[in-house]
Amino acid sequence: MSGTSDEPAARLTDAQVGEVLALARDADSVELKMTVPDSYRRQAAAALGVDPLDAQIRQVYFFDTPDLALNAVGVVVRARRVQGRGDDSVVKLRPVVPADVQEERASDNLVVEVDAMPGGFVCSASMKGVLGSKAVKEVAAGHKGIRTLFSKEQRSFYKAHAPEGVALDDLSILGPITVFKLKIRPPELSMRIVAELWFYPDGSRILELSAKAAPAEAFQATAELRAFLAAKGLDVSGEQQTKTKTALEFFAAELSGEPAAAPA
Repeated sequence: MSGTSDEPAARLTDAQVGEVLALARDADSVELKMTVPDSYRRQAAAALGVDPLDAQIRQVYFFDTPDLALNAVGVVVRARRVQGRGDDSVVKLRPVVPADVQEERASDNLVVEVDAMPGGFVCSASMKGVLGSKAVKEVAAGHKGIRTLFSKEQRSFYKAHAPEGVALDDLSILGPITVFKLKIRPPELSMRIVAELWFYPDGSRILELSAKAAPAEAFQATAELRAFLAAKGLDVSGEQQTKTKTALEFFAAELSGEPAAAPA
């Protein structure tokens, strides 16, 4: 279930707040997300005391068909290389109602999360997997099939929700995207902020700030985070960008030979 809005600086309506509360009650966590316009990126970095040398480097790969058949039905297939640790992978379904994945929630590897952002929200279910440090690199180089990045339960989750006839090894590799991830612990906040700067091959960038909260504390955390950012002079209530959507559209356009539209 998704309540995203196309209106800039929108706030959730009373009905949407009710939906978020209902979803959060059945979720494992709530993640507060907001993107910072690129024109304010340097201001945000300075206000938050960001030191780029503290960032962890990641490479993110998505897998879909050239016409984004998975994305059309709300399935996201992704793998990451992470500096200093092993690779990982995920098969994500969104939007989703928690009751629809009740059977899969018996697995410790399935996480149901509500992403809340200015003007909208979406609930997702992610089946996660842990890999060795060279797994993604070998697949990206064409030495192994895409399915090798996913566990038996991930493949089962994929099969249950992907379009019929679209196997993992039939997918195209969309990526990589280079990402700098930095964890920030402001003394004024009771929560940790994660900053992710996504670098797209055309030179465009998306800076996302996020913070996780327990479902019961989500609205208190939202108010606290909003007040903190406002005190720093950061306005993140404008039009929000989606990292995954931007990446998928960029690489799908590249596969088709069409120019990709830069993020607004």
